[in-house]
Amino acid sequence: MRITFLGTGTSTGIPMIGCDCITCSSNDPRDKRLRTGLLIENDGMRLIVDISVDFRQQALREHLHRLDAVLITHCHADHVFGLDDIRPFNFRQGPIPVYGSETTWKYLRQVFSYIFESKHIGGGLPQLIPQTIDGEFEVCGLRVTPFDVIHGNGKVTGFRFSDGNKDVAFVTDCNMIPEESLHKMRDLDLLIIDALRYKPHPTHLHLEQSLAYIKDLKPGRALLTHIGHDIKFSDASPHLPYGVDLAYDGLKIEL
Repeated sequence: MRITFLGTGTSTGIPMIGCDCITCSSNDPRDKRLRTGLLIENDGMRLIVDISVDFRQQALREHLHRLDAVLITHCHADHVFGLDDIRPFNFRQGPIPVYGSETTWKYLRQVFSYIFESKHIGGGLPQLIPQTIDGEFEVCGLRVTPFDVIHGNGKVTGFRFSDGNKDVAFVTDCNMIPEESLHKMRDLDLLIIDALRYKPHPTHLHLEQSLAYIKDLKPGRALLTHIGHDIKFSDASPHLPYGVDLAYDGLKIEL
């Protein structure tokens, strides 16, 4: 299993429009963050988790020529507004399976109504094979265990991926992880988890909370993502515990 961080930024990206803070002004490429997304390669197949408004740029950067599945955590703009950009893959491959919760599909059908309306005329349409998540499933040779995390007054789908040898969990956009979900996140080789900023936030984990979950779960390694401009890579990294690092765009992990 190979993991590539397509993007590691919060909804505004970094640099943020109109901001001249030290992070947004940084020349360190690790402080240049597109919106959050993950590419997982396994057995010659490729899936992505979330498809942000930056997906076209991310796919070109990673020379992504094939896409076998899309998994959606939730339907906020920074996680799904790149969905139309699967069309070039459709041209070569045909329809692509897209996995999301029942709530996610409800909103996807509203936001992207033109995809599902037979009366739409003109222009290319993304070709999707809708898959509603209602339990564990297999895709791209991976066993996927979904679980809920709390994002303000809504729920986001977290994912545990297993290739039979290594286990990885991806948790983005949450401010609390229910106990039932924590049970599904034990014995991980890698935990990828939300860490928006230093100060508390009503809908996201802040750094102290993220580190507390990592301490409890004890994964082999942890990587922080969905990062805002409060956190500058070179300033924060030296103070993180052993085995915990800030992810950055383009980072690749072999498991």
